[in-house]
Amino acid sequence: MAIRKHRAGELVVEQTRDLGLVRGTLERGGMMTEGIEWPAACYIVAYVGDEAVGVIGVEPKIDAALIRSLCVNESMRRRGIGGALVAAARKAAHTRGARHLYLFANDGREFFSRLGFEPIDAATVMSTLAGAPLVEFYRERPEELAREVAYQLDISGDGVIER
Repeated sequence: MAIRKHRAGELVVEQTRDLGLVRGTLERGGMMTEGIEWPAACYIVAYVGDEAVGVIGVEPKIDAALIRSLCVNESMRRRGIGGALVAAARKAAHTRGARHLYLFANDGREFFSRLGFEPIDAATVMSTLAGAPLVEFYRERPEELAREVAYQLDISGDGVIER
């Protein structure tokens, strides 16, 4: 359930502590839920009206963060919800001190490229974010990591005002 009431049809993106909502959304999307309880993780939910239609997670680690579990309900895709969730995750990572944002994906290259992400060697992500639940999941399952593409985005300049 949303923290506050929203207008019908309005897209609102907000942070949540409701791991049941996160887990349910990810399970319906066929996504992994292992490790979502990690205390440092942050989850953000997209609502249209009062209906949760998408979720994204951020696993921060000192000056880097990993996006995990971007999931938008099938019927709500191609409406800008994924982009809004990534933008909120980017802001959440930056406010937690991250200078670089990483993710793993087995599809969505065009989508992530449009948002400024560039492919990077997976080993870099694995060493930079050692200890983050998703990284440790892939460390234990190299065959699954081999199916993923790693991406990075420099967010060190976010919030900087250039004159």
